[in-house]
Amino acid sequence: MASSTIFPSLNLFQSKNSTKLIASTRFSGSRQQLRPNSVKCCSKSATAATEEATARQITVKNGNDSLDICRVLNGMWQTSGAWGRIDRDDAVEAMLRYADAGLSTFDMADHYGPAEDLYGIFINRVRRERPPEYLEKVRGLTKWVPPPVKMTSSYVRENIDVSRKRMDVPSLDMLQFHWWDYSNPGYLDALKHLTDLKEEGKIKTVALTNFDTERLQIILENGIPVVSNQVQHSIVDMRPQQKMAELCQLTGVKLITYGTVMGGLLSEKFLDTNLAIPFAGPPLNTPSLQKYKRMVDAWGGWSLFQTLLQTLKKVASKHGVTIPTVAVKYILDQTAVAGSMVGVRLGLAEHIQDTNAIFSLVLDEEDVSSIQEVSKRGKDLLRVIGDCGDDTLYLADDTVFLFVVRFAEVHSPSPPGRTTAETGDSTGTTQQPVKPSPGINPGLYNHCSSCQKIMQNQQQVSKTTNVTFADW
Repeated sequence: MASSTIFPSLNLFQSKNSTKLIASTRFSGSRQQLRPNSVKCCSKSATAATEEATARQITVKNGNDSLDICRVLNGMWQTSGAWGRIDRDDAVEAMLRYADAGLSTFDMADHYGPAEDLYGIFINRVRRERPPEYLEKVRGLTKWVPPPVKMTSSYVRENIDVSRKRMDVPSLDMLQFHWWDYSNPGYLDALKHLTDLKEEGKIKTVALTNFDTERLQIILENGIPVVSNQVQHSIVDMRPQQKMAELCQLTGVKLITYGTVMGGLLSEKFLDTNLAIPFAGPPLNTPSLQKYKRMVDAWGGWSLFQTLLQTLKKVASKHGVTIPTVAVKYILDQTAVAGSMVGVRLGLAEHIQDTNAIFSLVLDEEDVSSIQEVSKRGKDLLRVIGDCGDDTLYLADDTVFLFVVRFAEVHSPSPPGRTTAETGDSTGTTQQPVKPSPGINPGLYNHCSSCQKIMQNQQQVSKTTNVTFADW
């Protein structure tokens, strides 16, 4: 691909892979010149109440597609089971309390355990027990993370229909799409089919999750009207403010961020702790804590992280809020950020008051400068890890395992409900069996090249965490 005339400041778009990806798709002729999309917030009034309402809501938009969302989203990854057993009724009651408090946007995925089913129960309670205007403010954003099989129209449709049925909605508010293997151009086919489903009314807005800057530009140039890209972004991980934010400013695509409080590491709980001493600090007993501790190590280590926590505590005390509140507000104020995720442990713990405090918090120049000073002392994670969407190595161990198992099951000798063509790559050819990694049942799993790449990344994780597939 020739050097981009649309986004000339990024040299990475000159790679041979980019040429292959665009040339190999059946709708590559629809490449369009990127134009800025308008992204609007409600206008502010003189009253504090209206100002807070303005801070609470934003509209993500691309062309004629738009969706109003709350700027702090309730992240439902924690319903997958690794954070503790979730009681269905308690979880739904908790969802109602969050929505009653104005935190009415929920983010989930097809692989987050019962998340989509819980949303379906919740939305029916809303329909029965709340007024119509309340229902209009509730949003359910989900993700589809398919294995790297051939992306036919029927395959995409069937999977989206599953989410629609589980969430009990005629149309998904937002479908956020993820793809693991950029060398397989099937992601463009999948997004074209998702766009078709949007035109049919089964999806209101199409979005991305964990795509890098290069692929985001390719997707936009192919005429896919994505409204947002969900990426990891925190005071420690400022990678999105480099290449990604520049492209987002040009095109109007917005960022929805996760990992913004780093699974709870950015909190008073970990202030003045020394994890180098066994049992001296809080245990890293959740997948998210383990994942983001690796990010801290890559960024600058625990000592520098303590300096950051002390700085955030000083700012939080000044404003009468908590460290997580400051951490989220700082990211919401960054370029191109529409919203930030805060994980919810439904029925187990709540942070409604702290979350709502984000909307009225205003960080002054002194606050921002003090935070920036510490943040910039860390390593440049773009150089250490790579761009957004290139950080598979730093996924939580259970997430890596989940996707490897999913891919493996699809590529087993006789996956139920799939044809030979559907179990191949984007060209429809089947993959040759490869030797499974230790700990994987060789009679069940038959991995394709994409599966192997994920497993190789997990093996790198194992070297630093002493966790292997056999341990699961």
